[in-house]
Amino acid sequence: MRILVTGGAGFIGSHLIDRLMEQKHDVLCLDNFYTGHKHNLLRWFDNPFFELIRHDITEPIRLEADQIYHLACPASPVHYQFNPVKTIKTNVMGTLNMLGLAKRVNARILLASTSEVYGDPSVHPQPEEYRGNVNPIGIRSCYDEGKRVAETLCFDYHRQNGVDIRVARIFNTYGPRMLENDGRVVSNFIVQALKGTPLTVYGDGSQTRSFCYVSDLVEGLIRLMNGDMIGPVNLGNPGEYTILELAQKIQKRVNPKAEIQFKPLPQDDPKQRQPDITRAKTYLDWEPTIPLDEGLKFTIEDFQKRVVRPS
Repeated sequence: MRILVTGGAGFIGSHLIDRLMEQKHDVLCLDNFYTGHKHNLLRWFDNPFFELIRHDITEPIRLEADQIYHLACPASPVHYQFNPVKTIKTNVMGTLNMLGLAKRVNARILLASTSEVYGDPSVHPQPEEYRGNVNPIGIRSCYDEGKRVAETLCFDYHRQNGVDIRVARIFNTYGPRMLENDGRVVSNFIVQALKGTPLTVYGDGSQTRSFCYVSDLVEGLIRLMNGDMIGPVNLGNPGEYTILELAQKIQKRVNPKAEIQFKPLPQDDPKQRQPDITRAKTYLDWEPTIPLDEGLKFTIEDFQKRVVRPS
């Protein structure tokens, strides 16, 4: 098939492209390189079945594709809060452009939505039926509400125009190729430990997250795209860890001498985040297979090659 991946030079997008290329598809990557990097895709540059286009999806584009994986949007608070207007434009106008393209060329489109649509949840763990608890005017809303609107657009295009959609709600994902400065908790702790600076834990570290290794997530996305379930479907690892537990795991593996430092909790930071993956198990026969300790090992090895330790 001819498959378009928006945001394909990013962390998750590049891992997805690796899998699609290995499956011998014709892959077209669209990226504006705001958080994506060409070096994530270097291995495919000479391959005649791979094409890379520098393009910002807030502008329309005419292409041919059988499937569209729509991943383009900065996904970490550091990057999406740097230019919040651009973030919501990417989510709204970018999704409109991709849905218009899917409608025109009769392609199936998968939206990479997010667990952030649940906000600071009052239901735990979060099933897809839960409608969320989001602050529409908070500092995270450019992303949270942006993704909620993107989901609305998908379902309206599906109902009104018959566009073939799939919606994935992605929970915390980690693995090689994460940006060193993306402000996400796994990369933060690994970089801090490698540099010998204190590991920053916000609040008392009792807030929880669920961490899904990137190869597990990619498998879930491919199964969702090629199955009959429209979604939304939670894709994440239901194993729940406190932030302090994660800090201690990384501290022990990377640098036992590194301190742990506590700072005040940022605004609208969710206290709990854990996916109910009943729907993914039932309809996609999918669940994560890589335990946190094993995934952290691969991720730390990747960061060790990239982060310069102090001499």
